[in-house]
Amino acid sequence: MIQRLQPRRSPPFCVLAALSPIAAFLPAAAAEPVPPAREIFAPYPQQYPVNAYRSASGAPGPMYWQNRADYRIRATLLTATRSLSGDETIRYTNNSPDALDALWVQLDQNIYRANARAATVSRYFGRQHTEGDVIEAVSVQEGGRDIPAAFVVSDTRMRVALSQPLAPHGGHIALHIRWHYAVPGPWGGRTAVTPTRNGDIWEIAQWFPRMAVYDDLRGWDTLPYLGNEFYLEYGDIDYRVTVPTNFIVAGSGALQNPDEVLSMVERQRLARAGRSDRTIMIRTADEVKADAAAAPPSTTRTWHFLMHDTRDVAFAASPAFVWDAAHMHLPDIGGQPRLAMSVYPVEAAQDGRWSRSTEYVRAAIEYFSGKWYPYPWPNAINMAGHGANMEYPAIVFDGIADAGKKLYWVTTHEIGHTWFPMIVGSNERRAAFMDEGFNTFIDTYASDDFNHGEYAPKRDSEYAPGGGNPVEEIVPLLRQPDAPTILDEADLVPYRWSHTVQYFKAALGLRLLREQILGPQRFDLAFRRYIALWAYRHPSPSDFFRTMDSEGGEDLSWFWRGWFANNWPLDFGVSSIDDKAGTVTLVSKGGLVMPATLRIDYADGSSRRMRLPAELWQQGSPVTVGVAGAARIVGVTIDPDHVLPDVDRSDNMLIRPIQPAATAPTPAEGH
Repeated sequence: MIQRLQPRRSPPFCVLAALSPIAAFLPAAAAEPVPPAREIFAPYPQQYPVNAYRSASGAPGPMYWQNRADYRIRATLLTATRSLSGDETIRYTNNSPDALDALWVQLDQNIYRANARAATVSRYFGRQHTEGDVIEAVSVQEGGRDIPAAFVVSDTRMRVALSQPLAPHGGHIALHIRWHYAVPGPWGGRTAVTPTRNGDIWEIAQWFPRMAVYDDLRGWDTLPYLGNEFYLEYGDIDYRVTVPTNFIVAGSGALQNPDEVLSMVERQRLARAGRSDRTIMIRTADEVKADAAAAPPSTTRTWHFLMHDTRDVAFAASPAFVWDAAHMHLPDIGGQPRLAMSVYPVEAAQDGRWSRSTEYVRAAIEYFSGKWYPYPWPNAINMAGHGANMEYPAIVFDGIADAGKKLYWVTTHEIGHTWFPMIVGSNERRAAFMDEGFNTFIDTYASDDFNHGEYAPKRDSEYAPGGGNPVEEIVPLLRQPDAPTILDEADLVPYRWSHTVQYFKAALGLRLLREQILGPQRFDLAFRRYIALWAYRHPSPSDFFRTMDSEGGEDLSWFWRGWFANNWPLDFGVSSIDDKAGTVTLVSKGGLVMPATLRIDYADGSSRRMRLPAELWQQGSPVTVGVAGAARIVGVTIDPDHVLPDVDRSDNMLIRPIQPAATAPTPAEGH
């Protein structure tokens, strides 16, 4: 998701996660003392220990386990009462070594209750309210019968007591829940009803009770939902949605009954799109307007979707949808071509605003699939609505008014979340950088790649004065000793810092790791390995750090400590030149160190560059480096290309004046 730095819409869901920090506007703070070298370079103490579940190499351990949740859901959209009702069965499999005497379920709709914790601690969820999830019945299947189960709702969680413990190592149970809730208006953000001239758009996300995660790190992870997204189990989700007959439903997963819900013309157009590199209209703006002029139907129909190996599903439904699609150059699934699709109201089609949306979806998925890891699902959808700018598996919610560069950037960012956290299932509620930062990192390169750099570089000029060098834009943050760190838990990061730290600094850290520390070849191999190891699993920050160390071939303790665990500044300088000894003296005045380039200029006009490793500073500062050449040294510059986030460049260059050659004295004039 993207967070707007100064949101024009509520809530703080997803924005253009570009490299442009709000910290650029903050005043400088007093510097902290420089830590000693033995602290900077000490082995990094990982948060989570190595054990049989998680290996020292960063890979899942030989006894790694993960529970599973499969869902069957029947839901009905009741437009007259603006509500959604559902009946679901969760088949929960306990692969842990522990017997479970209760189950915990997430009820995200309760964030809209007046007494929700988020109503007081969040600036976005205390404005308008609903009753949240109304739980009508909870039961557990025993002996082929539904037995009512005792349950307790606490904020956005529900504890369901079991009459007997659920067995470990593969024990399974069927949990049945019947529920309904009022769908918020546009203020709801992640689930909303948005009016358009040809009908309402129903944006339905975080809509059904979902299992909390039980893992090897902390057992049940029951953080209340305060707005910082998800941590969910994987499984198959089979869901049916009943809507008025004139609605189009765009949902996560593969549509199972196209013959029942699509016209013959729509099916024929979809078949053409499956063979087309060009975007094909499935439902045109003229058809939407013609349908809107007809009397509303009194009948309904049910759309049936199935999605495999997913953490979640979402859908959007409306009579107002224009619909287009194009083929994605990916291997077919079950003999069926893969489709990039967009649904949007007529308003979004005006002035060509959304006419390229499907092109953007297709380009992003093809690029990320080729660069990092294959896209796993049959289709991908971009939906124009309220503009929550929010990601879900195989469908993303963006804004009707988005267009051009902004639409490309937000689409690519939200689609990029397919990889983090939809495939690599990190815990967004605790370690937001593992989805927002990693995703911002990969979509900066996607912008460089798209259409020969049409929208490159990825910037957010609205918040970046001058739209300058990103390593210089991070400097004001590094000057703030009281700023939160990347590793701070998501709910503990004040909103004014969240974009800067979780998106920008984390993404810039990976760019520095790729371009300045490991190099693209080593980094790309290690990062791909991390994704492959943890696809459809639950990595911790320690698993990521260990994988990059092991696969990248470096002990990066100094980098994890300086950039991720602390907010230490980098401050290199050149203090002196000894021409006789052919040496220069360098200083490091911050806790962060990095490999750096040193340029030496000589009196004969020549120059050379030296690459200085981070280990140069293992014995402390200052250090002396030999730079003798054939001619006298006249200048030395550290980081001449400004690729490092040096907080004070005033001493990065030392120039010695070139003395003129001696000349013979002029004879005195006679008298």
